[in-house]
Amino acid sequence: MDLHFGDSKPTDEERAAVDALLGPPRSSWEGADRSDADLRWARGGREARGRRDLLLPGLHAVNDRVGWISEGALDYLCRRLTVPPAEAYGVATFYAMFSVRPRPATVLHVCTDLACTAAGAQDLCAGIEAGLGPGSGVHVERGPCLGLCERAPAALAVRAGDPVRTAVAAPATVGGAVLAARAPDSAAQEPPAAEAVPQAGEKGLLLLRRVGVVDPSSLDDYRAHGGYAALREAFALGPAGVIREVTDSGLAGRGGAAFPTGRKWQATASQPDRPHFLVCNADESEPGTFKDRVLMEGDPYALVEAMTIAAYAIGAHRGYLYVRGEYPRAISRMQYAVDQARARGLLGDDILGQDYAFDIEIRRGAGAYICGEETALFNSIEGYRGEPRAKPPFPVEKGLFGKPTVENNVETLVNVLPILTMGAPAYAAIGTSGSTGPKLFCVSGAVERPGVYELPFGATLGELLELAGVRNRLRAVLLGGAAGGFVRPDELDVPLTFEGTREAGTTLGSGVVMAFDDTVPLPRLLLRIAEFFRDESCGQCVPCRVGTVRQEEALHRIAERTGAAAAEDIALLREVGRAMRDASICGLGQTAWNAVESAIDRLGAYE
Repeated sequence: MDLHFGDSKPTDEERAAVDALLGPPRSSWEGADRSDADLRWARGGREARGRRDLLLPGLHAVNDRVGWISEGALDYLCRRLTVPPAEAYGVATFYAMFSVRPRPATVLHVCTDLACTAAGAQDLCAGIEAGLGPGSGVHVERGPCLGLCERAPAALAVRAGDPVRTAVAAPATVGGAVLAARAPDSAAQEPPAAEAVPQAGEKGLLLLRRVGVVDPSSLDDYRAHGGYAALREAFALGPAGVIREVTDSGLAGRGGAAFPTGRKWQATASQPDRPHFLVCNADESEPGTFKDRVLMEGDPYALVEAMTIAAYAIGAHRGYLYVRGEYPRAISRMQYAVDQARARGLLGDDILGQDYAFDIEIRRGAGAYICGEETALFNSIEGYRGEPRAKPPFPVEKGLFGKPTVENNVETLVNVLPILTMGAPAYAAIGTSGSTGPKLFCVSGAVERPGVYELPFGATLGELLELAGVRNRLRAVLLGGAAGGFVRPDELDVPLTFEGTREAGTTLGSGVVMAFDDTVPLPRLLLRIAEFFRDESCGQCVPCRVGTVRQEEALHRIAERTGAAAAEDIALLREVGRAMRDASICGLGQTAWNAVESAIDRLGAYE
């Protein structure tokens, strides 16, 4: 390990932010003010290196307190953790929500992704910048999806300080966004999570049945509505019995890959290497996806209970909940739920008197779509750049900290609760033989009632859009988000199952359903998708790093050319797309061409 520190010193505020997380330094090597200490060797270096995973929380601590990460603050954090400054700089510059250059304490993140672009985000940005004026002390950041697609366009204001303050404006107006930036505490309150669930309160719901019905802050209310019945059933069945129920239910991962959950749990539980870890992936950064946010905001104890069951089944005693940094309310709700569950004996050393120990630590992302990939997420937690790892070995063998790990997203885990309370056969009877159970769909765009919908697998796209109130002049529907594909208005009989969408030449993905009418210029949407993948590529592998740039360049040229010249660029796009699909190390590069290809072939985007 090669450590090179500069001469820059942290300010008192920066030092206080780091010390609040790590505790006071114990030696001059770590930054303590002791003139009699000998700096020729490091004391406690091995112990400090064991805390490398606190690098990301440390960067958050400084960024939250000051608004950016100075060289002095970075050097001080690196001394405390014995991390080479060059490596820490690489981590700090990897995430969009951090800055290593001076900027105002208030940052206004304005979403310019697909749903918000269709809702007029570009005009909103121009109006906000004009409304704030020069010297406003607010940095306006145009960025990717904020996960508020049902209320597009959206903006998130973050004001550094102790404590950090946040405010959401959605649907955002110029006045509302300016107020959120200038006075976060005075901005309008966010609506309850139930407003994002048009079906809230309806009978027959399984995953959304408590959203809008229970008080999300009340553990007693949660238990009064069936909470922790599934965990008691899990303890009665034992770990092997829980895995058998999940396997027999046919539950497949809801994050997009659709891997059988029971097989993943069994493979991890059978590994002799210890300890085992559980990671809940709540970094849903796919444009158009917001279901996990709604679950965490509206029914947080359900996720705590589901994570406890999963950990019990695989023999894990520690779990990590990785939530995207753009979800301040979800993070707050989940932290409160974890704290309350721990205080009531539902997390900790002896859960429900069953001599089983498990606890959850919440980790906050910082704006990196790639961290939704499981191995990139592991690297992020461990304090490295969020770059995917080569597989094999697979996470069930060597995952987080090199140990056997199960990674599931929020929706997948919450499905475990009805599996245990109603039994695997009853759960498997919902949906189809190849896609069992209920599915959550994130509907946004040109519909009257955007939000999260729960339907059994097998319902058609047309039935879902009818529930949401699709508007006239439908031009196209994007399934699966930016990594998905478009379908035409005459293809709404596509069954919403893993196998049905596959046969139709598209993908279900994580459940994004984004409708566009003929007022939205399709080439502009495709260019935004290309910009998204260019920005979010981690740059680790050549096919993705170069291919996403070439794809965007070609789409820019096509927008300005016609005829044979445009045909040449479309042919180039196909060649680049095949290279990315075949040779990229992870799903980002492998799917970066999907939506553009489907728009060209199914919608005739450039005819």
